[in-house]
Amino acid sequence: MTAGEQHDFGAALLDPDLPLPEGIVGPHGKKAEKRFAVYRNNVTVSLINALADIFPAVQRLVGEDFFRDMARLYIAKEPPCSAVIFEYGGGFAAFLENFEPLSRYPYLADVARLEKAWLAAFHAADEAPLQPDVLAAFPPEQLAEIRFTTHPATHIIRSSFAAVSIFSANREQRPLDGIKPATPEDGLVTRPFDTVEVRQLPPGAVKFLGALIAGDPLGEAAGRTMTDHPDFDLPAAISAMLEAGVFSACSASQPNSEHTP
Repeated sequence: MTAGEQHDFGAALLDPDLPLPEGIVGPHGKKAEKRFAVYRNNVTVSLINALADIFPAVQRLVGEDFFRDMARLYIAKEPPCSAVIFEYGGGFAAFLENFEPLSRYPYLADVARLEKAWLAAFHAADEAPLQPDVLAAFPPEQLAEIRFTTHPATHIIRSSFAAVSIFSANREQRPLDGIKPATPEDGLVTRPFDTVEVRQLPPGAVKFLGALIAGDPLGEAAGRTMTDHPDFDLPAAISAMLEAGVFSACSASQPNSEHTP
């Protein structure tokens, strides 16, 4: 099958308005429209089920029937581009942001981003998180120059809504009572060992961790954060980032090089 024939076949699988691809016939050369329609439906249902598995909180928030109808529209707009099914849905959050029937629920897109980050963290490469004793072994005069290597499972999701609270309540199947959707929340997704964890970050933490993830030394990241957030608790933030497993190594010399005191 040529590249063009593969493209036509894939397009026809996801668009029932397209004609039967060239060369597709049934047994003994019979017409294959009905057989292909059944196959097309099976593929679409499989992709809908995959999206439901990737975004369970979104499905619970909008309802199963609505989610499946919406997922069908998304699949037609953005078909898979990888054979690895858990990678599908990269554009689903942006789709939700522009989906008019959900305009009254703008937080759904960020809930979807947290779900996608959760799955990415779950499938991330295995690496041991940075241990506190490694950081403690540095002499005081080197602390400001320390740079960190980000753990493969680490993700930060910023939101103008209470996405972390809504995500957590749905994943734990708790009621949303008391959650104010318009309250901004930033989320940290990590997998320090075998379990993916999602934490709500305090004010200033995104700036601090974002700078460290970008490769800035500890002293610079702390200084800029304290300028913008004078009440930022630096010792507590460092303790929390180690507990969460945000980083896997550190060095007082070159960025992203592992240090063994």
